[in-house]
Amino acid sequence: MSIPPKMTRSKTLRHALLCVSAIVLTACATATPYQPASEPGAYDGFSQQMIEADRARITFAGNSLTKRDTVENYMLFRAAETAVERGFDWFELQERDLEANTRTRVSSGFASAYDPYFGYSFYRPRFGWSRGYHYSRFRGFRRHRGFGYRGFYDPFYDPFFDDFNVREITKYRATAEVRFGNGPKPADAENAFNARQVIENLGPLIEFPEVDG
Repeated sequence: MSIPPKMTRSKTLRHALLCVSAIVLTACATATPYQPASEPGAYDGFSQQMIEADRARITFAGNSLTKRDTVENYMLFRAAETAVERGFDWFELQERDLEANTRTRVSSGFASAYDPYFGYSFYRPRFGWSRGYHYSRFRGFRRHRGFGYRGFYDPFYDPFFDDFNVREITKYRATAEVRFGNGPKPADAENAFNARQVIENLGPLIEFPEVDG
C-alpha cells in the first residue's frame, strides 16, 4: 500500500519544524555572551551612549541564563574597554543601577526534553510527584472528569491544580553613568577604576560569541 504524496509531505514538514524548534531552543539555552546588543538596552549584550566627551551611559543586559554577577562584570568590562578605546586611563561609576526583570510562565503538559533549566514539579499526596519529576506516577496517567468518560473517576480532580510547567524567569540589566579621566585615578573616588587593570583582571571571565570557521 503506497502512502499518498500529500501525507508524506505533511509528515516531512512536521519533522522539519520539530528539528528547527530543537535547534532554536538549544541555541537559546546558553547565557548571553559579551557582544553588542541588538538595540540599546536589549537583553542580549552591551550598549552605550556618549553624553559628553568624557562621560557615557553604559548598559549590559543578559537573558534569563545570564547570572547577576556576570551582567555586572560585563558592564564593568565594557566601561574599561570604552575608556581605553577613547584614550583614557581610568573611569568612575557615578550612577549605577541593576534592574531585575522577573516574570512567571505557566504552561500545561509535561516538561520539554529541550527545557533542562526550568523543569518544575509539584507533589500531590495521592499521586506523588507531577511529571516534571523523572519517577512521577503522573506519567502516562489519564485523568477523567467524572462518570460518562471511559476510564477512572477521580473525585479529587481539581482543574486549577493540575500538571503544569511553572518557571520563574529573571533577566538582569546593569546600567551606569561613567566618567573618564587621564593620569592616576582619583584617590578619594571609591568607584574609580584603572581601566587596563580591570581589563586584565576580568578578561579571563569574559565569554565572547563563538566565531564560525
